[in-house]
Amino acid sequence: MPINYEDNIYEVIRNRERCINCRVCERQCANLVHKYSAETGEMVSDSMTCVDCQRCVSLCPTKALKIIKNINTYRDNANWSESAIKSLYKQAESGGVLLSSMGTPEPYPVYWDKILINASQVTNPSIDPLREPMETRVSLSRRPQNVERDGEGNIVNTIKNALTLSVPIMFSAMSYGSISYNAHKSLAIAAKKLGIFYNTGEGGLHRDFYEYGANTIVQVASGRFGVYKDYLDAGAAVEIKMGQGAKPGIGGHLPGEKIVDDVSKTRMIPKGTDAISPAPHHDIYSIEDLRQLVFSLKEATNYTKPVIVKIAAVHNIAAIASGIARSGADIIAIDGFRGGTGAAPTRIRDNVGIPVELALACVDTRLREEGIRNDIALVVGGSIRNSADIVKAVALGADAVYIATGALLALGCHLCRSCHLGKCNWGIATQNPELVKRLNPETGSVRLINLVTAWKHEIEEMMGGMGINSIEALRGNRLMLRGIGLTNKELEILGIYHAGE
Repeated sequence: MPINYEDNIYEVIRNRERCINCRVCERQCANLVHKYSAETGEMVSDSMTCVDCQRCVSLCPTKALKIIKNINTYRDNANWSESAIKSLYKQAESGGVLLSSMGTPEPYPVYWDKILINASQVTNPSIDPLREPMETRVSLSRRPQNVERDGEGNIVNTIKNALTLSVPIMFSAMSYGSISYNAHKSLAIAAKKLGIFYNTGEGGLHRDFYEYGANTIVQVASGRFGVYKDYLDAGAAVEIKMGQGAKPGIGGHLPGEKIVDDVSKTRMIPKGTDAISPAPHHDIYSIEDLRQLVFSLKEATNYTKPVIVKIAAVHNIAAIASGIARSGADIIAIDGFRGGTGAAPTRIRDNVGIPVELALACVDTRLREEGIRNDIALVVGGSIRNSADIVKAVALGADAVYIATGALLALGCHLCRSCHLGKCNWGIATQNPELVKRLNPETGSVRLINLVTAWKHEIEEMMGGMGINSIEALRGNRLMLRGIGLTNKELEILGIYHAGE
């Protein structure tokens, strides 16, 4: 039986002089932290159920509330941390598997923060993006080995079924069920207006969102939830989910409480039943089996849509990617271990997989060494936090990036790690109608558009500073990167020099 790992470590502090007993905090908290005491005539708080989502703090009209970390701790022990002790106690009490949301909070190295970007000076002057053209569009597809021209010398476009993005950013897979209707609608509206794509995740596609199909990537996971002919036809691309960065090697699990009416219809499973995806696809046990599914999906869509294969970043990622590049797939999506999730076994989330920076670099190197880099596009995800991370990812070899947690933060997520409980106070990771309506899709889409637009401007500025005027010229250009505070082995895998070299 799964049990919630995220233990309470917060304390709600109420300023009695400021509190006017308006009960806004009580109405806004899905975790029942606040309530009005008729006996004392005051608001009281139960800190034990607080997840620090900051909803009450944000909406308190008199700023009477604050949430602090509980300073009560166990005795210091370098081996037995407080977290290790509490999680052990939970399992001793329940016999259950620890369950958590979002990406790992453990202090593993973040390689993006140890990579610096080069800048032009004199002999290779910088480019002013305000006055000179900068090309941020990318096409995700197989690339021709040679340039063909017609009789008049014009380049002939031989690229077929490409996903063309206005900027190298897409919204990653988040299923309807794990996130709300309004969150999905926000992503769909924003993707259409930005000229990019959003991914349905493994929960099928709500009928209301078929109108956004030209900007939708539909996913086929091991559970095959919601997968049928109309669904495949609705999307601009089809993604086969083999693995997920936050939980490599295992399947998915959406609790029955989240399988409400529309989710049930969309996923094509009974209302209130747990949606459990198997760990493997039971028809895929080799690259040859994967190739069969790739071409089955292409056949089902009349060879009009590119097929993506999504894999988790693991130790033998380069060899796996090499096989996928030969399977007939058009795009590989690599998901790093810091990626978020609606629910994952805590021990897997925190201990399985590798950082996407290392996975990306070694995959790009392997495909180049084998002469097949142009046979497939690379998309990476797993805690892409800002525009600098995107520039570094492209320079390491990515064609584009997936963002998920970043998109949810733009919608109002506060990383309170209670997604799997279905009580998201910001209306994102919930199916409770009263909570869902807190997220306005129109407002949410504007915030997503603002975020991607801001990142686009920053990408142009950074490329201009490097003397580069297109994403294509940046892709795999590792000479524009330098490492700092990295070992020789890390620099070797990343394929970059140390700062100062």
